[in-house]
Amino acid sequence: MSIKVDLENNLHEAMRNKNEITRDTLRVVLSSVKFAEIEIGRQLDDNGILSIIQKEVKIRRETINELKNTNRMDLIDKAQKELDILIHYLPAQLSDHEIEALAREVIESTSAKSMSDMGKVMGILVPKLTGQAAPERISQLVRNLLAQS
Repeated sequence: MSIKVDLENNLHEAMRNKNEITRDTLRVVLSSVKFAEIEIGRQLDDNGILSIIQKEVKIRRETINELKNTNRMDLIDKAQKELDILIHYLPAQLSDHEIEALAREVIESTSAKSMSDMGKVMGILVPKLTGQAAPERISQLVRNLLAQS
């Protein structure tokens, strides 16, 4: 079953159960998916939807970090609940060691030697790891490996 169908089914279930936080979170994701599909003029595949979910996860994490300095525990709790809902749809996240191993393979196959080759490496690596690691995390690890070269 595709991720989009899974999201839609879970949205309907949340509506039936009057689970407002899940309903609202899934509506935001499906709205972002629909907007992206209109923008590109075709339906997104599962990797495209995973990218959108990753962006939503990143937004929630940034929100939580920004709110930690405030006294708004209600907003932090809401963002954390939304984050937990979104993470459910992402595949298991790779460890730094696993990402580094894959990055080393790509660096070797592309003969990347310096930071100027980072675009080549990222262009191959990010699509392979969609949903399994955040692009920022991949970028940081690749940057560290290329700096060691």
